[in-house]
Amino acid sequence: MGSKNKLKRFKENETFDNVIQPTRQEVAEGFTFKGSWHRHFKNIKPIVLELGCGKGEYTVGLAKQNPDKNFIGIDIKGARFWRGAKTALEEDLENVAFLRTQIELVDLLFGENEVSEIWITFPDPQIKYKRTKHRMTNKVFLDKYHKILKPKGTLHLKTDSEFMHGYTLGLLHGLGHEILYANHDVYKNEGSPKEVLEIQTFYENQYLEKGKPITYIQFRIN
Repeated sequence: MGSKNKLKRFKENETFDNVIQPTRQEVAEGFTFKGSWHRHFKNIKPIVLELGCGKGEYTVGLAKQNPDKNFIGIDIKGARFWRGAKTALEEDLENVAFLRTQIELVDLLFGENEVSEIWITFPDPQIKYKRTKHRMTNKVFLDKYHKILKPKGTLHLKTDSEFMHGYTLGLLHGLGHEILYANHDVYKNEGSPKEVLEIQTFYENQYLEKGKPITYIQFRIN
């Protein structure tokens, strides 16, 4: 994407009422919606997050399927989620928002027990050992998710990375967390939830064209 295109999207994001872009300092000093996201959505429906939302395909797709819930896509790359934010406005999806920030700040953005579900869709697997701290399902991140999730809150990991799938399964088993469902090839093996099969991201389509299996884990943090 050209720099002019990015700048245009950044400018347009500033005009979207479904895009929130706090500074790191604003988050550190006390984010305005932490613990009170109902003020943004003007309702008390359950909140679902998509972390590393990219173009926002899952945020928008899930919102269409579940009008009784609110969906927030989180990513630091605003030029990417611009597409999802624009689509949500064009289609009058009032249960969609996008938050431009670093995912490691998630426990400063949401209050205790404020979130019902978390989707992690095609994250960078950070395969090198020195990058372990950046894996979005490592213990530090799981602890952050646990802080903001309601009791029995559900997490979903959908990835093309066999490494990420195996690493996460091993960690969950080792920490005694509850694995509700796991599938190492969702399009060949039956049983995956419909939203796993019916909603596909831009990158997922690329992986499927290359014949890569798509994996999925649904779990709870004990």
